[in-house]
Amino acid sequence: MGLTKKQRAANYFAQHRALLQCPICHEAMMVEENGTVRCEENHSFDMAKQGYVNMMTHPATSMYDKSLFEARKEVIDSELYRAVYNVILAELDGDVAILDTGCGEGSHLAKLKESYASSMVASGIDIAKEGIVQAAKNYADMMWVVGDLAKSPYAENAFDVILNFLSPANYEEFKRILKPNGKVIKIVPQAGYLRELRALFFADSEKESYSNDKTVARFSENFDDVRVQRVTTTLPIRSELVPLLAHMTPMGWHQEQQIEAGMLTEITIDVDVLIGQ
Repeated sequence: MGLTKKQRAANYFAQHRALLQCPICHEAMMVEENGTVRCEENHSFDMAKQGYVNMMTHPATSMYDKSLFEARKEVIDSELYRAVYNVILAELDGDVAILDTGCGEGSHLAKLKESYASSMVASGIDIAKEGIVQAAKNYADMMWVVGDLAKSPYAENAFDVILNFLSPANYEEFKRILKPNGKVIKIVPQAGYLRELRALFFADSEKESYSNDKTVARFSENFDDVRVQRVTTTLPIRSELVPLLAHMTPMGWHQEQQIEAGMLTEITIDVDVLIGQ
């Protein structure tokens, strides 16, 4: 009989426990046979049966629910972001430890890991528990954590690469947990990102256009060596994915207009990949 999800995850956490620190006292962590993650000061965090650990030190709310993460997985599985992954993969070299911050249901990280030729130790963190539950259910042999980088569960100099995919950044924490000569790779929307969907929601309004200038400038302030690579591609989109795409993006949350299958036939992915060292 094979290992349960929890047993398999406990083994992975134990193997890579050096990546972790106690979010309360910052001491090193040990992983017990049952998956409980415990520090020398006896602060402990239990592993859920799905194979993730909740290391939040305070209650948190998220606008992201189960249906949003299910929609997000369907859209990401359709390979809309493949051109972005290819740019990220070209930045990786040899065996790497990578952290996806704001990973949601983990689909971007899983796509990168399955496409990477060398060994990848992968962890994903999000304050949205529902996303991490789905990540652990769908993707084994990764370290899935419910947590907040403001109370970080990761050790200093732990990661070769920190991925920040269309998500808010915590640069102070990124630099603490990044190895010397490591990279932060941040993906931010460019003016044409999802422009077909934006046109449906915001036709003839200021919101139909978008600028990431402030985000790029803030990234550049935090790193000595910064490169920017733009990725722009327009792809056909299956009709049944159109309402899912609308559901997974914040621009659709407060719209009365119903986006239905077939309302779009193509969609544009237009992002800047920011690489900082």
